[in-house]
Amino acid sequence: MDAAELRQMQAPIKERYKTDPKAALITLKAKGSTDSDGIACKVETGRALAVAGLHPATGGSGLELCSGDMLLEALVACAGVTLKSVATAIEVPLRSGNVYAEGDLDFRGTLGVDKETPVGFAEIRLRFEVDTDAPQDKLDLLLKLTERYCVVYQTIKNGPKVSVSMRRM
Repeated sequence: MDAAELRQMQAPIKERYKTDPKAALITLKAKGSTDSDGIACKVETGRALAVAGLHPATGGSGLELCSGDMLLEALVACAGVTLKSVATAIEVPLRSGNVYAEGDLDFRGTLGVDKETPVGFAEIRLRFEVDTDAPQDKLDLLLKLTERYCVVYQTIKNGPKVSVSMRRM
């Protein structure tokens, strides 16, 4: 797909969202089930069933997916798709590329070993490696726009309002 094809494909969608901003508001959903053996949660991905469990650093077997890894994988997936889309739109030819995400956790927090240790990632790093002949100013723009339009990156960076509830089944 080239820049013109991308613009042509997205033009009617963008126009609809301009004329009807509410049409752009979509609720993405995820569902998991704890109806499994062991300490795990089966997540319906829409394509397959993913079973998440405890990370080995918290006593897990390592056979199930770690939800922290899944968060980083979602970031990599979103950032990679966004990078390719933006590169196409601004005509930066990419021969190849890699996207890496790393996050630092102190498991004392999640295990309740130290009440002063925060639960969750203390730092997340996202890195791109690209094979291209594009000039540096185009790469700077590519990075800036990828950061701007990557949904998962912006969500992590800006921390949306989150609510939690529980009810009986």
